[in-house]
Parts: sequence; C-alpha cells; structure tokens
Amino acid sequence: MPGPLEGKVALVAGATRGAGRGIAVELGAAGATVYVTGRSTRARRSEYDRPETVEDTADLVTAAGGQGIAVPTDHLEPPAVRALVDRIDDEQGRLDILVNDIWGGEHLFARDTPVWEHDLDKGLRLLRLAVETHAITSHHALPLLLRRPGGLVVEVTDGTAEYNRDTYRVSFFYDLAKSSVLRMAFALGHEIGPRGATAVALTPGWLRSEIMLDQFGVREENWRDALDRVPHFAISETPRYVGRAVTALATDPQVARWNGQSLSSGGLAPVYGFTDLDGSRPDAWRYLVEVQDVGKPADVTGYR
Repeated sequence: MPGPLEGKVALVAGATRGAGRGIAVELGAAGATVYVTGRSTRARRSEYDRPETVEDTADLVTAAGGQGIAVPTDHLEPPAVRALVDRIDDEQGRLDILVNDIWGGEHLFARDTPVWEHDLDKGLRLLRLAVETHAITSHHALPLLLRRPGGLVVEVTDGTAEYNRDTYRVSFFYDLAKSSVLRMAFALGHEIGPRGATAVALTPGWLRSEIMLDQFGVREENWRDALDRVPHFAISETPRYVGRAVTALATDPQVARWNGQSLSSGGLAPVYGFTDLDGSRPDAWRYLVEVQDVGKPADVTGYR
C-alpha cells in the first residue's frame, strides 16, 4: 500500500542525528522522498566528531519505506544550499516539505554563564549555525516549495513560545538562538501563508538523541537505567516521536490552521492520535512546568 506521503518530496536540513534523523525516517515511513543533509559523512566528520552520518540517515529512510537521498551540505554556505535546491528541482521538480533542523551548537554554549563571561567566538558561532543557516535555507528553498500550493515548513527549536517567553534557557546565546527560530516560524507564516503554504515552529520534548544517551551512559534499549541519576528523564522521548508529529502535520489537509504557531510533539500527539515508539504520549513541556520546574519529585503519571 502506498504511504500517505507517496509522491511528496521533503528536505530535512540537519538530518544527521537527533530530531532531524527521527523526522526524516518517519517521513520516509509515510512514503516520502527525503533529501537529508548535514556535514557529517562517511568520508568526513564535522567538528562534532561523532559516528552518525547523512548517508546512514538516508539508508534508514529507505529502509522505512521511502527514498532517502543524502546530500552533504554546509548550510552556512549559500552556494552549497543553492546547489542543493537546484538538484532537488532538477531531480524532482517540486518540494513539498521543508524541515529546518540545523543546529550544531552542542559544544558551543556554557550553561548558566552570563554573556560577558561566555566565550564570544563560540557564542557567535552558535548563532550562525542555529539561526543564519535557517535563513539561508529558507531563502533558497522557499521559491521551489511555493511553486505548488500546500507546502509545509517546519522550524525545529527547543521549547514552546510560551515556555521560552517565561524561562531563561541555558545561556544568553542558547536562549537567543532557540527564541529566534520560534520567531522565524511566526514571520514565515505571515510571508508564505497568503501564498498557500504553512509554517510552524515545532519542539520535541526531552529528546533521547544519540548525544543525550551518550551523556547519560545508556542506550535506547536501557535508557531507564539513567533514572537513578536523573529521575525527570522519565518524561523523555525518542526522536521518532517528533518525526511522527511532522508526518501528522504533513498529511493534514487542514494544516493551515497551525500557520505561524508554536507546537510541540507532546501537544500534537493527542490531537492527531500518534504515539512514541513505546506506545506512550509524553508531554514534556507540560511536565516541566507542572512538575520539574516547581521542584516536585519525578512522577510521569498523567504526563505520558
């Protein structure tokens, strides 16, 4: 049986690992052709120096039922992004879904460090990687996406607009980057909504990315072993959960109702009826507000 996104073409920018990989795989599982980009390849690693590659992600997309196409791309380089979009146009003649998930800042921020003490070069590099890349990609990709009505743009960030409005997020540079992406979706909604497309900001919850699992010394198979040290990690979710959120949006004929809004995987799950891989529906941002941030002991009852 053809998937609901059969014949659709997606670009997941920043799909090497984490949320980007989970999104790409779920789009593939729905039958889409997915171009996956990033800087880590089998021939060369980025400064992350991690084993995940864009080729691996493309293979996972294909194995899930779609067509994964790896295109190593540095989204800080406008000519490279322009060449990427030209290739999609030449090969497919269309772009239906754009996911801006470029980040690259894991090693560039210092938690709870004020701006005057923070390494300036690292902070500015973080902003370039997390904000400028999204702008460059949208600039080059949106004319192709707008060629047909019904296109979807997903700006992936960390935190909902409501949560980030009232909560200091990690550091000056981190806070600014994640809030900027939220505002990007709002602005894009105003620009592409009248032209027949939809833009949203989307955040996963506490993501069990490859890097997060490594930091806690666990694997996906035994992630609960980390709860002895970090009890609130019980609300965490796989990258596929936010991937299912994107697929739900991409297959919703009324997706324009969300235009310009800030959404979360946990908030969309009951609306669309999807679950995480274990059948649960973790609602991390509600949990953070009502349990973790007010100092209550970890208890995910009613939150997943």
